[in-house]
Order: sequence, then structure tokens, then C-alpha cells
Amino acid sequence: MTQSVTVGTIKSVTARLAEELAVGEGQVAATVALLDEGATVPFIARYRKEVTGSLDDGQLRTLEERLGYLRELDQRREAVLASIQEQGKLTDELRAALMAAETKARVEDIYLPYKPKRRTKAQIAKEAGLEPLAERLLADPTLVPDEAAGEFLNDDVADAPAALEGARHIIIERASEDAELVGATREKFWADGSLRTGPWSEEAAKSPAAQKFRDYFEFSEPLENMPSHRVLAVLRGEKEQALSLNFDGGDDELYQAMIAQSLGIDMAAKTPATPWLATTVRLAWRAKLMISAAVDARIRLRQRAEEEAVAVFARNLKDLLLAAPAGTRATLGLDPGFRTGVKVAVVDSTGKVVDTCAIFPHQPQKQWDQAKAILAALIARHNVELIAVGNGTASRETDALANELIADIRSAGAKAPVTAMVSEAGASVYSASEYAAREMPNLDVTLRGAVSIARRLQDPLAELVKIDPKSIGVGQYQHDVTPGSLARSLNAVVEDAVNAVGVDLNTASVPLLARVSGVTESLAEAIVAHRESTGAFRSRKALLDVPRLGPKAFEQCAGFLRIRDGEDPLDASGVHPESYPVVRRILDRSNVTLAELIGDERTLRTLKPADFADERFGVPTVTDILAELEKPGRDPRPAFSTATFAAGIEKVGDLKVGMVLEGVVTNVAAFGAFVDVGVHQDGLVHVSAMADRFISDPHEVVKSGQVVKVKVVDVDVERQRIGLTLRLNDTPQREQGSRPDRGGQGGQGGQNRRDGGGNQGRGGDRRNQNRGKNSGRRESNQPTGSMADALRNAGFGR
Repeated sequence: MTQSVTVGTIKSVTARLAEELAVGEGQVAATVALLDEGATVPFIARYRKEVTGSLDDGQLRTLEERLGYLRELDQRREAVLASIQEQGKLTDELRAALMAAETKARVEDIYLPYKPKRRTKAQIAKEAGLEPLAERLLADPTLVPDEAAGEFLNDDVADAPAALEGARHIIIERASEDAELVGATREKFWADGSLRTGPWSEEAAKSPAAQKFRDYFEFSEPLENMPSHRVLAVLRGEKEQALSLNFDGGDDELYQAMIAQSLGIDMAAKTPATPWLATTVRLAWRAKLMISAAVDARIRLRQRAEEEAVAVFARNLKDLLLAAPAGTRATLGLDPGFRTGVKVAVVDSTGKVVDTCAIFPHQPQKQWDQAKAILAALIARHNVELIAVGNGTASRETDALANELIADIRSAGAKAPVTAMVSEAGASVYSASEYAAREMPNLDVTLRGAVSIARRLQDPLAELVKIDPKSIGVGQYQHDVTPGSLARSLNAVVEDAVNAVGVDLNTASVPLLARVSGVTESLAEAIVAHRESTGAFRSRKALLDVPRLGPKAFEQCAGFLRIRDGEDPLDASGVHPESYPVVRRILDRSNVTLAELIGDERTLRTLKPADFADERFGVPTVTDILAELEKPGRDPRPAFSTATFAAGIEKVGDLKVGMVLEGVVTNVAAFGAFVDVGVHQDGLVHVSAMADRFISDPHEVVKSGQVVKVKVVDVDVERQRIGLTLRLNDTPQREQGSRPDRGGQGGQGGQNRRDGGGNQGRGGDRRNQNRGKNSGRRESNQPTGSMADALRNAGFGR
């Protein structure tokens, strides 16, 4: 078959996309052309609004994904048409059915009878000449099956039962390859079916590993209503041989009636062949169609759950990447630990490592005062303004150390740094990575983690792009999701976030540059190498001097790269170089200089975009240019703020129902949000406890990284579970039992902070660590004589 036949018979890809997205076909056609030319979604969304009719990045991402699917669908359709035509079986009716197929599954259903396959029992029966027997029994149920079968005995068919068995296989295969019937039973199974779960076995149910799934030992839920987190939880339980899963489509007789109708069988007729035909129908359902419907339901259930999980992960990742940066200030990073000590790193305002060491304030060494003296000296020597404390093992104890030191510094009459808790998720992955080894070859792996923690506080986006997105630890069962779909979605989120913020061309790392529109990893390495050999870029034009960076790459990346204090002030803005003539036109008509116009909101808001638009740069682009000139290079991220954890609340056992605490949202799932209140185990705010109104999506209320106030409504020390509410006027009431919404596998809140391990209990072996007074910390807020001396020696004091 040729492409022209397909195009002439079904809607074009652009027409289908336009219909799905509810936009003009011209918009879609123009966007497809840009994508085919190699333009990226961020570039198209930001700098080609006139071409696309101002499609936003969300619409463009959907269009890009669906474009790939529909093109694959058309390719598969062509292959199937060609295969059936080669067999000489391609009828006009069959061609029309294939042309009308809107999904790959529908194409495969139609192709199934013609698909080359190994010899089946039905094919063997056909070769033995039994197809006419099957046809007779279907056409005339008044026949006596045994008598009719007697006419078809031969060398391959020994007796009547063998003949009838062969005829039955033929009829069953016919039913199982009927595209309309298969599709109908599949949809009915999905609409009416349910998933039932139970223990894998009586013995397995007693194992400690299976106990985290005990909420699902007697559980059933309709397929259509089952949320993503529960689907992935039970599938993980099955994988770990803790749960058995049973897909139930409902009333078998209804499906059998559909099969009988498709085959033209009257199940209620009082004829000799009816019992035999009824048995054939039952077997067609139980042995073929029910199995295929259940397999399809499993695939669809997993696919839908994965799509929802990926969407949740992508939303959380975006919030984390676009979290408020603390800014370019000297920062001290603390990577907490007990036995191995607290790793310390100081980075300057640009993120350059200027000092590292290890201190041992906690058990077993308990060198509390010595640790404070070392930190005080580092703070004074490097004018540290921020202290970043990793939120892993010994985090609260280390946070207490930092806060006590800050109080001592203030008591000495000096300005003290600000402290903040920072997520360690993925830190160990980065520390051991090849890039970290190249970036910090002379630092031990453990110290690299402290550097990363410090830099994350300064600029979360710039540091987190160095880590595989799935290791950042804000996902919902990310290790249970198909890696390919997860990676595509998360990479798109990172790309959009980086380009929304913009990148400083003279300070950006290779991983950060590689996320810029049009810049590959090898090109990013070339940019950094050029920068190191020739010095800082003074203009965007100088990018064209980078080896292998041609006009196309320049077009895609230039608008997202910033040059501070360069030759042209516009190079520090989001105005694309191709649009600089528009700015010059604005300057000419306004009779002002660029320096006078930039930041002059009053003047800029009097200008009408239409007055400066032309054939190439329309009103949308000019509007963006004027907005950019108001606040050139503006950062879309929010202002920096930190949560203050309650003193003395360091483990789950310290929590009391009714407490109101400040915390940080660490993860948002479909069923609620997890909040770090400083006890090494995240608490859950269920979606029903987020507002005084109905909330369908927790993202309507909170996002990852947000500082919130919560009230404790439930504490389960044994299971390390914490129930929280955002409604501070709620009357706490300890919940009885538990609900599957909590994750069914140890609590989603227990993110493994170091490696983003998905759903592992964060308490782990540190739940029973002796904290507070036993960690070597004094209760006094005043420095002792020796500490006062240490502060004076460090440079603090009146």
C-alpha cells in the first residue's frame, strides 16, 4: 500500500491532532513543521508564538507526544495492509476497517486472524478437513453432533469425539479473532470488572516482608476507579510474592451471550446441537476471551497507573526544580552522620569549593564543642551567610548544633548565618557519579555530598540537573514505572524548567547547559572548554565561535542564555538576538537609550505592541519583549524562605496529637501530600484534610518545597506513620486501623533521601537512635567560657 491511499482514506495526522487539542489545523501543521526542522518545545513556545498561534508548552508537549504515536500508528497500519494484501485477503471492507482504526490496539485486533503465527489446534483441525463440520453445526443446530461428525472421519481424525474437538477449536479461534467481539468484551471487562487481591499464600502472609502489604490481604476495587498508587502498590506486592491478583470481569453469562450472538448461536434453543454449542461458547470465554480481556485490563491498568504516577512525579519535580534559590551567598553545607561524622563543605557565592572537613559532634565521639569551634572558624574565615543541613541521618541533631552555634554567634554580638534544611535525595547518586568525579577530583565522595547540599540551597535547579531525575526522590513508585516513559517525561520537565529560568552562560556547568534548548551534551562540553580557554563570553554572538555550534543551534539556545555585564545589556535578558532590531525600533520611536528604557515600567507600559509589530515579529513577540524590558532576566522562581522545626521534636515518639508544627512539603501524591516536620519520617496530609472544600488534586493546595503549618491528628509509632491536617481548626481524633491510601507498602512518605529510592521507610535503623541530650548537646543557650574563647578566636565578639 502507498501513503497516498492512507491519506486519502483517513484523516491526516494534523487533522487528528487539531481535533484532539481543539486548535486550528494550521496551528498544528506549523508546529509539526517546526518540530520536524529540529526546533525544541521551549524555543517554539517562547519565540514562535506567531507561527503556532501562541500554543503553550503544555499543549506543545502533548502535540509532540501524540504526533509520535499517530505516526507510529500510520506506519503500523501500512505494514498490516501490506501483509494482508500479500496474502491475497485484503477486501474493501477490511481496508476500510483498518483505515478507521484509531488506536494501535484496534489495528492489531483486526490483523489478528491474518497475522502469521505458529500452528494452532484450530489450524491443525482445518488441515484435517474439519472446518465444514464447524460450519454445519453453527448453521444447523438441529444436527446431532456425533452423527454429523461421523462423516468427517479420516486418517487424521480417528473418531467422532476427535472430530468434534477439532471443530470446537475452530469455532473458539474464530470467536477469539473476531475484532468486534474482542473489542466489545475488552471494553465490558474494563467497565464492569474489578481487581481482587489476597495473600500470595498462607505461609507468605506470615512473613515480615509481606506485612507492609497487609492492607491488601482482603481487598477489591473496580478497575475503572482504582487510583494509580494502589495499582502500583498491589503490582509491587505481586512482584514480591506477597499478594495474589485476580481480575474479575463480572457475570460470565453476559460475556457468553455476547460470544453466542457473534457466532449466531441461540443458547436457549432446544435442539440437539445446542448443549455442544453452549459448551463451546463457555470454553471460548473461559479459555480465550476472558484471558485476553484480563491481560488487556492488567496492561491498561498498569499503563494508566504509570501515566498518573509519571504526571505526579513530573509535577513534583517541576516544583522542586523551580524552588526558591537562596542566591549567590557563601554557604556552608553539612552532610549529617553519627559514627562517620558530619561532612562539612564551604562554597563561595559562585558555588566554588573553598574549604572542607569533617566534624564529630554526635555519638560515639561526642565532640560537640570542638565541632562548634571548627564551624565558627569556617563561618568567620569565609563570611558564610547560609548554612545548609542535609535532611538524612542525624539531621535534627546536626540542625541543633547549627542553631546553637548561631545563638552563640548572636550572643557575641555578631551577625549570624541563616540555617535551612535541604533535601539529600539523590546526593549519594551524584557524589559517586562520573561528573562529580570530574568536577571535584580531589574530594572524597562523602565530602562531595556536602558540597552538593550547599549548592542546592544556593540554586536548586543548577545543582539538581546534575542528577538523574528519577533519583531526586519526589516520585510515586518511580521504580515500578517503565523507565522509558518516565525518562521522557522527566527530561521534558527539566528542559522546560531550565529554559524557563534561563542559564548564566559564564557560570553554568555542562549538565545545566546540556538542558538548554538546542544544546547537546557534547556541545555543552565544547562551550565550557571554549569558556575556559578564551575567558568569559562577552556577548551572545561569541557563541558562534564555539566549535560545532552553528546557526541552527544558536537560534535554538541564544535566547535562554544570559550574559551579565556583557557588551550588550540585552544579552542579560530573555529577548532573543533575532529580536534585537525590534528593541532598536522601540528605542528610536521612544527617543531614549537602552539604559534609560530597561526597567522603566512607566514608559514601557505606555507603549503599544501593535505599533512595533511587523510581518516577522507580531504582537505576541513584541508584548513579550516589552515585558522582558521591564524586568530583564527576571527569575520566575519564588522568594526564598525556610521552615523552622519545633525544638525537642526529633522522632516520631516525640509527636503528640494536637501539635501544630511547621514543615516542608517533600512530595505530593494523588492521595495527599507528605510533609517533613523534622522527625526523620514524613507525615501524610490526606487529600481530604487539605481544605474546607472538596479537593480532587492535592496540587491545587500545595507543591513540593512549600513551607506549611500542619496539625498532628494521628501518631502510630509502631508503624512509623504520622497523620497530619492543613486545617488547623480540626479536632484531632486518632484513626482506627489504616487505609490503602497510605500506600500499602510501608508508607510513601518514607522517601530514601539519599538515593530517591521511592518508598522505603526513612526511619530505618536510625529510628531508635538516642537523640537530644544523649547526642552530646547541652541545653544551655549561652556559650561556655571555652566556646566564647573559640568564638573570639574565630573573629566573633564585641
